[in-house]
Amino acid sequence: MSGTRDIYTIGAVDRVVHVLLDPQALAAYNIDIASLSNALSAANQTSDNLKVTTENKEILIQAGTFITTPDEISQLVVGVFEGKAIFLSDVAHINDSFDTPSQYVTISPGTSAEKAGIQLESRRPAVTIAIAKKPGHNAVDIADNIIKRLDQIKGTFITDDVEITITRNYGKTADEKSSKLIHKLIIETIAVVLLVVFALGWREGIIVGTAVAITLLVTLFASWAYGFTLNRVSLFALIFSIGILVDDAIVVVENIHRHMSLYNQKLVDLIPAAVDEVGGPTILATFTVIAALLPMAFVSGLMGPYMSPIPINASMGMLASLIIAFVFTPWLTNIMLANGQSDESGESHSKSPEDNHLMIFFSRLMSPFLQGRTGRRNRWLLLLGIFILIGFALMMVVNKQVVLKMLPFDNKSELQVVLDMPEGTSLEQTSRVLHEIGTFLDTVDEITDYEVYAGTASPISFNGLIRQYYLREGANVGDIQVNLIDKQLRTRKSHEIALQIRQPIQTIALTYAGNAKIVEVPPGPPVQAPIVAEVYGLDYKGQISEAKKIRQLFEATADIIDVDDSIEYPAARFTVSIDRQKAALLGVKQADIVAALASVLSGSDVTYLHDKHLKYPAPVRLEYSEADKSDLEQVLALRVRSQSGTLVPLLEMVQLHKGTREHSIYHKDLLPVVFVTADMGGMEDSPLYGLFNMSADMEEKNGLNQWFVNQPENPYEYSLKWDGEWQITYETFRDMGIAYGVGLLIIYLLVVVQFRSYLVPLIIMAPIPLTIIGIMPGHALMGAQFTATSMIGMIALAGIIVRNSILLVDFINQQLEEGMRLHEAVIQSSAVRSKPIILTGIAAMIGGFFIIDDPIFGGLAISLIFGLLVSTLLTLIVIPIVYYAAMEKKQAPA
Repeated sequence: MSGTRDIYTIGAVDRVVHVLLDPQALAAYNIDIASLSNALSAANQTSDNLKVTTENKEILIQAGTFITTPDEISQLVVGVFEGKAIFLSDVAHINDSFDTPSQYVTISPGTSAEKAGIQLESRRPAVTIAIAKKPGHNAVDIADNIIKRLDQIKGTFITDDVEITITRNYGKTADEKSSKLIHKLIIETIAVVLLVVFALGWREGIIVGTAVAITLLVTLFASWAYGFTLNRVSLFALIFSIGILVDDAIVVVENIHRHMSLYNQKLVDLIPAAVDEVGGPTILATFTVIAALLPMAFVSGLMGPYMSPIPINASMGMLASLIIAFVFTPWLTNIMLANGQSDESGESHSKSPEDNHLMIFFSRLMSPFLQGRTGRRNRWLLLLGIFILIGFALMMVVNKQVVLKMLPFDNKSELQVVLDMPEGTSLEQTSRVLHEIGTFLDTVDEITDYEVYAGTASPISFNGLIRQYYLREGANVGDIQVNLIDKQLRTRKSHEIALQIRQPIQTIALTYAGNAKIVEVPPGPPVQAPIVAEVYGLDYKGQISEAKKIRQLFEATADIIDVDDSIEYPAARFTVSIDRQKAALLGVKQADIVAALASVLSGSDVTYLHDKHLKYPAPVRLEYSEADKSDLEQVLALRVRSQSGTLVPLLEMVQLHKGTREHSIYHKDLLPVVFVTADMGGMEDSPLYGLFNMSADMEEKNGLNQWFVNQPENPYEYSLKWDGEWQITYETFRDMGIAYGVGLLIIYLLVVVQFRSYLVPLIIMAPIPLTIIGIMPGHALMGAQFTATSMIGMIALAGIIVRNSILLVDFINQQLEEGMRLHEAVIQSSAVRSKPIILTGIAAMIGGFFIIDDPIFGGLAISLIFGLLVSTLLTLIVIPIVYYAAMEKKQAPA
């Protein structure tokens, strides 16, 4: 099917014709494994397309025929004993069935199965078909086409006794999320337009709405041209951008609206002057926002590509909105507002009642800070109060009222239970434990169905990709894919469900000496585990010893959960050692002994059964029955033929030694390493706090040398490197901090060029720290963690707030050039520019309200809403006052 890349099955079994050897019969008839194998292979040889020409015709000849049925195999002559033919059925039992299971897959309905439309009545064996798409293809279309094809082949290739259940459809999930976000994008645009309608008028609302729609279309085209697809992150980028994309249009339209109320001129003459008045600061403000956002596109690591659509889409949208605000918006304004003027005398109107009210309000509010010695004292008190508020906000992080975390848990419709049993555990025992866990899952209300994978991994997901779960294979491993009812139909989030089921599931696993972990999808940042301790040293046994001590510390620390390590359980292992001298004297090669043991224990495919109804030939496998394999004495009684033709029992040439399996040695950067992993639960729910608590405990107990950022300088002494979520958190916030700093530097240089001053840019950028006053209390009020997306919102705020400052300072300079006193110009700047500043601030906050309910991007929304709310209000007061304080002595007396 077009667009599919990889298709594979899990749980399917292949047809195999088992030739189960009878050890006693083999010995009685003097037949060995090698001769039996040769007889079977020789009896199934053909030569096709032999050509003979006769009577002017070319005739094809096939020499011999293939074995096509198990009965033919049983009637093969494999030897002669005392003058009688020995048939294969005399020395073996022929069993035409399936390959010995190396994995078990079952599907079970959950309590909410009926609500999800799942018709399963009970647990039953299953085969999972996993289908992956090619890059660049639409997952929604591919999923729909697959479902359509399944419906077409029902009743023909899919018989009535086969039930099909779609357990995971990421195409449907993507479609639902995209549709929801597009709906939010439309509603947000309408909300912004209504805001302008309420503040300025319906004509102005239409102008702004049209400008936003065109800006979005241009941004979408630029995003497509850049190579972005329409996915969750890119749509969030557009929703986040709406609030700032509309700023240029609002500022231009509002200033035209203001000039119309002040001057009686032709609209075509009035518009250029109105646009020119805000043109310089608007262009500068747009580039300051871009300067704040764009450096985030260069964040390194796995988080960079994930988050890059936000700064890139927003930057492209800002450029588009700037051009549209100066080209399209004035043109449309001239058309829409042409009928709104009746007087063209050219005389100026007096200020509107609204302007008078604002002048009175800001005069009363700001005058105490602008009057002589008392004003100077009040300004210092204001500065002190601001510092106290900033310190209070930062203390929320120190006191853990706001928890730092890389990424919060998403509210998904699936969970994963990962089980590790001790090495050497049988597949059947692992399956038993998994199904006992499944019995508990039957009691959880929100579960629609779950799939048990014993001996193998579930189809690859985010967890499988990042944590390499898809590589898990063996009799002692397994996992359970748990599917939940749609989040609209349940009250608990998936994270709450995971916390609730963790302890009972781990108790079941511990009863059988297993280790079960409940992993959410996605589990957070793309790391091996939230907390990872890498133990280095010269001797691997010593590394294992130190790792065991670290694991004990992990298990003794409060709220540390899902503790595990890479140390394997000391499972039993038997070694068959061959006495080479004795074997040589008896005329037996070591290779023959090894081949015979391999054949009876793991099976040897000596030939194939060919049937026209089979897609692939079925192997004919020589081996012992499971009962004979388990009897090691019986296995070692096996006889092999010597060079003299006699049969020699293996017991005469070998010895059996019992030992333990060797440990697998893991390497990182070519150095042997032992891993200890864990997760963090409890109220804080952030691995960073658990990691630093354990690090402090180790420091007090004079433990290993600890490294947090770089690999140990001397890996040949015992040392510990902290990795996991801490490492990616450090790298991401480091890069974002650098991006923040670069953005601030670019903003400073841009403002220096515009205002030709080194002091004024510092005044304009002064409100940036004010965002902290809103951001941290906002997170505490909402009970949210400060995450990487919160940091994105904080960085974006730097550009948005500077935009407001630029509008204020530029207006003050314009008034000063017209001869107004500094005291009056400062007050009038807040009165005149308060409307566009508050309008653009509310527009950006509206964008935040539409994504505040998202678990991942909610932090960005909280930063925008609360940061803008506080900093915008403070900016209208602080910037004019600070500018007055800085320029008071430089301003000549009136």
